[in-house]
Amino acid sequence: MMKLTLTSPAFAEGRPIPTKHTADGRDVSPPLQWDGVPDGTRSLALICDDPDAPVGTWVHWVLFNLPPTITELPENVPPAENVANGAKQGQNDFRHPGYGGPAPPPGGPHRYFFKLYALDCEVALRPGATKGELVKALEGHVLAEAQLMGTYRRPR
Repeated sequence: MMKLTLTSPAFAEGRPIPTKHTADGRDVSPPLQWDGVPDGTRSLALICDDPDAPVGTWVHWVLFNLPPTITELPENVPPAENVANGAKQGQNDFRHPGYGGPAPPPGGPHRYFFKLYALDCEVALRPGATKGELVKALEGHVLAEAQLMGTYRRPR
């Protein structure tokens, strides 16, 4: 059985996220690619968050109902509730749909976890749903998951 893997041509596991994918740059979502989606997958979901934020975990991206036939997201997914491939985007902690790039306070680097879930169902949530709503909807439906972690430190 193949293992679900998540990678990005923009940065490697544990390495810095390029500035253009942050609030200090163009703030566009990074390209992501995955492989090993298990049989029986009906949809994919993606969450990106920063557990190092001073206020607690900060949500940067909530995306769900990606068709299981899709194996990548291009750079710069538009920040709209509905994506051209049929997926839906939830609200991030910047209070808008889609991706919101790293914007940590000055100091040490923060970690950004991109988590991909293969699900045995489509998620019955409205566009604009929160991470909490998505996490609850995932319960009992995750067939496989993969993670990619990048870092970012604010320039001085």
